[in-house]
Amino acid sequence: MSERTVTDAPAGATPNDGPAPRALTDGELSRLLSRQRFGVLASVRSTGHPHLSTVLHEWSAEERVLRISSTADRLKVRQLRRDPHVALHVNGPDVWSFAVAEGEAEIVDPADDAPAGEQPLPDRRVVILVRVARLYGTALDVPSGN
Repeated sequence: MSERTVTDAPAGATPNDGPAPRALTDGELSRLLSRQRFGVLASVRSTGHPHLSTVLHEWSAEERVLRISSTADRLKVRQLRRDPHVALHVNGPDVWSFAVAEGEAEIVDPADDAPAGEQPLPDRRVVILVRVARLYGTALDVPSGN
């Protein structure tokens, strides 16, 4: 393995320059969302600051919809009822790749369809349904070392 020196680098480059990240295609993004089950959901606090939460999700490429299960009393659910803007970040198979799905969330609560007077369970489940308006991500194709 040879080491590069500054004199080996093109003009304006540094010894640490490497390949630039490339944008993932819609197919690659969809596969990444399907294969990676965990992600980090970002919602907006009442102060305007982001709130991050690790979640388990399901991706439907045909519908361009994310489904996330939660309980009705969670902070993220309360925040999404107030401000539905959301983003889900998913790591790729290495530290250099990721996908982000942005959209607006709708809280689907089965208790809304329950008969009158029926008490919900203490950990009442809801579905956070995210209609994805923007999907993006990158990968850094690093050649195997010599």
